[in-house]
Amino acid sequence: MNDTGGKLTAAGIAALVMIGFATPAIAAQCGNNSKGFPAWITQFKKEAARAGISERTLDRAFANVRYATKTISLDRNQRSFKLSFDQFMQKRGANTIISQGKKLKKRNAGMFDAIEKKYGVPAGPLLAIWGMESGFGRFSGNQHTMSAVATLAYDCRRSAFFTEQLYAQLQLIQKGWLSPDFKGAAHGEIGQTQFLPANVVRFGVDGDRNGSVDLASSADALASTANFLRAHGWSRGGGYQPGEGNHRAIEGWNAASVYQKAIAKIGADIDG
Repeated sequence: MNDTGGKLTAAGIAALVMIGFATPAIAAQCGNNSKGFPAWITQFKKEAARAGISERTLDRAFANVRYATKTISLDRNQRSFKLSFDQFMQKRGANTIISQGKKLKKRNAGMFDAIEKKYGVPAGPLLAIWGMESGFGRFSGNQHTMSAVATLAYDCRRSAFFTEQLYAQLQLIQKGWLSPDFKGAAHGEIGQTQFLPANVVRFGVDGDRNGSVDLASSADALASTANFLRAHGWSRGGGYQPGEGNHRAIEGWNAASVYQKAIAKIGADIDG
């Protein structure tokens, strides 16, 4: 469902995101409750129109946006990252991920070999991320992504960061690569490996070669994840356990050390 009002290429989208956030902060005022959200949307849409987002895209994108109370609640209470490593591994079902990951690696050997050949990233860490983020694509979220990202852009805690994500999401909608009513995770993460919108713009790959980047596709999601890791310093053939060179790329994926260690351990067990 392409928006013919916008003819941005993938490179053009990336350029707009980068240029847009080299400029002074948006004029719309952040808030810490739902009261000011409608006024913020009105002001933000004016700013976004001046930045090159089409009126049609803005009308479609914000038609069903509501203040995402659940997103704010989850943003304030990310308790799983405070668990011990063993507790986190148990909570995430690490043993199941390893078992299923080994089967998927064997079943999709050609795809993983092609990804490693192109990006230098082996199957293990990709399967670890895929399994932990969405249960290998079984559940990618049920939250209205536009509402989640717009709410976090309005919320004062991380307004600048999520304003960038909101611009990226609007550009993906304008390109026709994302539905305005797409459902994802509570912070606006998209697809089978849970990319934030700006990372779709910067690192998204058309892995199945159908002409678009769709992270609901496992081929696109896994190739994009490998591309992300390579861009964050992954070196072909290097180790990725804590203290080894490629662990830095895993640190780029998620800031929580317990999550980083889980990717490394699960990945190593899958790779054998």
